[in-house]
Amino acid sequence: MKSKTRIYLVRHGEVAGSEVFRYNGQTDVPLTPKGFEQYHLLAERLKDVAVSACYTSDLTRCVQGAEILCGQREILIQSRRELRELSFGEWEGMAWTELAERFPEAWKNRMKSFVEFRAPGGENLLDLRDRVVPAIREIIACHPGEEVFVVGHGGVNRIILLDALGATPSSMFRIEQDYGCLNIIDYYADGNPVVKLLNG
Repeated sequence: MKSKTRIYLVRHGEVAGSEVFRYNGQTDVPLTPKGFEQYHLLAERLKDVAVSACYTSDLTRCVQGAEILCGQREILIQSRRELRELSFGEWEGMAWTELAERFPEAWKNRMKSFVEFRAPGGENLLDLRDRVVPAIREIIACHPGEEVFVVGHGGVNRIILLDALGATPSSMFRIEQDYGCLNIIDYYADGNPVVKLLNG
């Protein structure tokens, strides 16, 4: 049997204002009651999993979820700034419809070249990849043969999953990440990850 590190990769629960498509990015938006419920349901689902560590984005919507997932476990929750969502800079908090109306040319460029495009003061997907992938690889290296929770965001999780699949950020939106979803990735010592569950 090959040695492996299993990552239980969770997207945070539903957040306030989610009924409108908007770029929350690194803004610390609160969870809704449904968002908390999603975490509690996931904690029940994973109660028998022998997890030895938990890492989370340092934004509240993830930290609170990590606390729920680890509520009955004696695990130190480690928050990592590198696991924050993509920064949208000056566009944070704005709805897609508002952006299309106020910045039509920039919005067209975003849609046309979403990998390289940066909102003013923000990051692009290559920047996101360059901070998230080293962090997840460091986590894996610290926990050989163990099972680990990682609580992140839609963009962050997609980058981690694409890296595991050997795909590029240009395939970002071919992967769905619902609020409160679970992904499972096995990282083997031979360097070949296997995605066992996607958006479950």
